[in-house]
Amino acid sequence: MLNKQDKEANRRLGKLRTVIEHINRKLKIFKILSLPYRNRRKRFGLRANLIAGLINAMG
Repeated sequence: MLNKQDKEANRRLGKLRTVIEHINRKLKIFKILSLPYRNRRKRFGLRANLIAGLINAMG
């Protein structure tokens, strides 16, 4: 059985995990994470940053 500190730690971890999973979902909508990247690896970081910027701008 978990004590109060462990329960609170699990709750915080769960909230953080939820935020990260929502971000991953948004990136998958743009197919940047859901399919193999077929272009030059050199540009993957740039494209990922651009898509992340679009997602942030959309709210």
